[in-house]
Amino acid sequence: MSHAPHARPDCIFCQIAAGRAPAARIAESAHALAFMDLFPAAEGHALVIPKRHYENLFEADVETLPDVHLLARRVALAMRRALSLEGLMVFQLNGAAAGQTVFHYHAHLLPRSGGSPLTIHGRQKADPAKLAELAARIAAALDDA
Repeated sequence: MSHAPHARPDCIFCQIAAGRAPAARIAESAHALAFMDLFPAAEGHALVIPKRHYENLFEADVETLPDVHLLARRVALAMRRALSLEGLMVFQLNGAAAGQTVFHYHAHLLPRSGGSPLTIHGRQKADPAKLAELAARIAAALDDA
């Protein structure tokens, strides 16, 4: 088991998990939180994080990690219902060399449609009202799975 700190004050995802930074929240579980990506690579791009700070997969706690991915599945099912997805890319990056830009473990849920360019990080900041609307639509489609 890793001995990562519970939270880092300079980590934006820790701030979001603690409710000290805004995010368009979709759902949460005992150890995980799902919210809309502020810089989406596609409409509906969401992130699922552990509430506890772990930099990457190598540090992730074996008790927390399953909860993160069970919440990711639950949100993915809701996304499929709410957004009529053609496809969904699920990915997770570890280290700068792999493209990780926020060093708090997180999984991306990225809606895909046929012919859309393959990008993993968006460059444009999304409209917070649009993110809130998408989060509400996805949250309304959640079930107890």
